[in-house]
Amino acid sequence: MARLDRLDSVKRVAQIGSAIGREFPYTLLRIVSGLYEDELRAALGRLVASELVFQRGTPPDSVYSFKHALVQDAAHGSLLRGTRQQLHARIAEALEAQSPEMADSQPELFAQHYAEAGLVEKSVAYWGMAGRRSTARSAMAEAAAQFQEALKQLALLPDTPERQRQELEFCSDLGVVLRAVKGLAAPEAGHIYARVRKLGEQLGFPSEFLNVLRGQSQYHAYRGELDLALRLDEELLGLSRQRNNTSGVFSGLFGSGHDLLFSGEFASSRSRLEEAVALVEAVALHDPNSHHAIYQAGTLAVTSRAYLGTALFILGHPDEALAWSNAAIVEAEGLARKHFLASSLAVGTRLLSLVGDHAALAERADQLVAVGTEQGFPQWRFTGNDLSGLGQGQR
Repeated sequence: MARLDRLDSVKRVAQIGSAIGREFPYTLLRIVSGLYEDELRAALGRLVASELVFQRGTPPDSVYSFKHALVQDAAHGSLLRGTRQQLHARIAEALEAQSPEMADSQPELFAQHYAEAGLVEKSVAYWGMAGRRSTARSAMAEAAAQFQEALKQLALLPDTPERQRQELEFCSDLGVVLRAVKGLAAPEAGHIYARVRKLGEQLGFPSEFLNVLRGQSQYHAYRGELDLALRLDEELLGLSRQRNNTSGVFSGLFGSGHDLLFSGEFASSRSRLEEAVALVEAVALHDPNSHHAIYQAGTLAVTSRAYLGTALFILGHPDEALAWSNAAIVEAEGLARKHFLASSLAVGTRLLSLVGDHAALAERADQLVAVGTEQGFPQWRFTGNDLSGLGQGQR
């Protein structure tokens, strides 16, 4: 900072550049600084000559970068709070005017500038956009960090029903992301789902958020707390039936069927899973668009058939079990989201292992390995290789 102080005439330019980022383009610097062209170029020339900043290209197409992050931090830290906020607000507004397409491609950049500017509502909106964009690209670790930033900013706003609804939305998104990053039984996911439940109760469980109960149920199910998981799925089922929420009814039926299966209540599990399958078939017949929505909402319509096969086998119906399992795989092959195919294949290979059809098991396991390799699901590759070994007569 002492070197910048000795270059007092260009210190302001360095401060503006530091607010823009480690790198800052000439065109944006010119807009934000408000300096005359000759004055700005002279200041940048002295800054480059000091070797605190490097230059690529020539104005107006030049880009500048700080020699070290510590230099940027020192320049940024020398700004008074009010001045810094105004500067970041101008940068965000200039970016919106100059490069509006960046709002879609780099929403996190706008979120950071608006957060620094103290414009909380805009920062919240852009952090939410960033989290959803990262989720869509399967960049789950980034999405988790971005949704957490959105929640931090949101906490700065007054506690109103609208803020609670936004928090419920972000927490719901974060819960899904944390399951992918940390696992279904991770404590972090449990904390988020507990918060989601509290918010849902405060808001009377808006219909579009009913399925968050399913997320909380899955958390407890994968921790072996099956009684609690079942109570949550039954609650989801009851609320969804009261509101004629088809997606929620399906989730409740599948969830309770899954919980009952792993609790050893096989007959009850069969009944619930058959209800789930019947519901999906009825919706597919009368309202294909709603049927599509069920899949897109992330519920496990295909997997319900696969788990029904497991329940039927345990109840002494191996032929029916294989028929349901094969039907699940055939339907999953027609879906764009291959995660459903991988899931139904995994359940199907375990069923073939129980049936003892080792030739079919080896073939199905190879298919699972291929899908896992193509989609980047290491857990499916491992499962497939393990079961393929069984199919070759290994014990």
